Amino acid sequence: MSARHFATATETAGAVSRREASSRELTEWLLSRIEAVDPGLNAVVELRPEAALAEATAADEAVFRRVAVGPLHGVPLTVKEAFNVEGLHTTWGNPEWKDFVADWDATVVGRLRAAGAIVVGKTNAHQLLGDFAQTANQVYGVTNNPWDTSRTPGGSSGGAAAAVAAGLTFLDYGSDLVGSIRIPATSCGVYGLRPSAGTVPLTGLQPPGPPAAASDMTYLSTVGPLARSAGDLRTALQATGGPEAPASAAYSWTLPPPRHARLRDFRVGVVLDDPSAPVSSELAPVLSEAIDAVGRAGASVVAGWPERIEPAASYESFGFHLGLFFAHIESGGDATPLSAVVEHERRRTAYRAAWDRYFEAIDVFVCPVNFTPAIPHDTRPFDARTVTTPGGERPYHSQPVWTAHAALAGLPAVSAPIGRTSGGLPVGLQILGPRYEDNTAITFAELLTESVGGYQPPAARSMRT
Repeated sequence: MSARHFATATETAGAVSRREASSRELTEWLLSRIEAVDPGLNAVVELRPEAALAEATAADEAVFRRVAVGPLHGVPLTVKEAFNVEGLHTTWGNPEWKDFVADWDATVVGRLRAAGAIVVGKTNAHQLLGDFAQTANQVYGVTNNPWDTSRTPGGSSGGAAAAVAAGLTFLDYGSDLVGSIRIPATSCGVYGLRPSAGTVPLTGLQPPGPPAAASDMTYLSTVGPLARSAGDLRTALQATGGPEAPASAAYSWTLPPPRHARLRDFRVGVVLDDPSAPVSSELAPVLSEAIDAVGRAGASVVAGWPERIEPAASYESFGFHLGLFFAHIESGGDATPLSAVVEHERRRTAYRAAWDRYFEAIDVFVCPVNFTPAIPHDTRPFDARTVTTPGGERPYHSQPVWTAHAALAGLPAVSAPIGRTSGGLPVGLQILGPRYEDNTAITFAELLTESVGGYQPPAARSMRT
């Protein structure tokens, strides 16, 4: 195994386009690595080896013929099981859907293909995408964390994060409603992006059936990439962002440039702890060192929450809107009074406006992703689970407190690896950017890597069964 096999997706595409690497050979290697390593992780749940190898061969031939190639040309990658991929199962981990095979691609999948990517297979997701901290279901089983297989990789995109971390894919695409990209990313030591709400189409992230009708109840739900570099997040977002028909007939989308190109020019808002979700002592020194490094690089650091952002009330309102989201998709008889709906919608738009005002003077806001590193597997009923920390037991359901704020306001948010606990578990920093300025958050994460953290492969022994 060479360094190239753990290279970024963007670097790999460049190597293929320059004929320094072969897409066919990379895909063969990736399939072999999955066969060798994945039994201890259970991150990759379905493959399309023959089709992927044929597409990789065609990718190499296109380079030989000097055909114009895309930004992910020849790169073998995977996507979360919940996305439709033509010819593969879409089960959402539900035994009732275990025999369903999709006959069309999700929009994200089609756009990745158009960028030249080779979709090798699918990664595991929690059943019905119903957990933010674990990935397990009755169809494919439990996914383990490559840093410590006794622990969870996070959820519900845990298979994606584990596969990226362990070198079983060069890039993956997941979904994030409560924190299902960011919590797995920090748990596994990789980068994850929750894009600005509405940037990447959700079409094809759905249970079995024909394409779902468009809905305006998607302001909390996003889909985005997980990768081994911040730059790969940018490449993937550029490949997959933008409206689809009929809106695409009226307007297009471009990724705005970052506000700054040097870390020292950034104005950085910081909150590293809060009574609403006190951070474990395992994480605190790693988070503090990252912010110290930002300061040493010359960036302006401003402590404190934005004006008119009350974190506990924000989380409460997020929970209300989450309930509305599920009531809508489940078509249930929700009896929530209209007055409560109006009140929480006013709160949501007020918080969004407060963040917009804040980002007039501040470029990025950084905070924890979770109050704890990756947790041990927990098979107790959801409401009976707790999280053990050095400071005592904590409610399991409070883990998404830190990820809720970006979701409620529709902000882009990057989870970036910044180091490890004294016990060797990955720690991530959450970077919130101005609405629709995803590239500012991505670029800050990219520049931060020069001072602290960055992706590191898990030790091989940690992935053994």
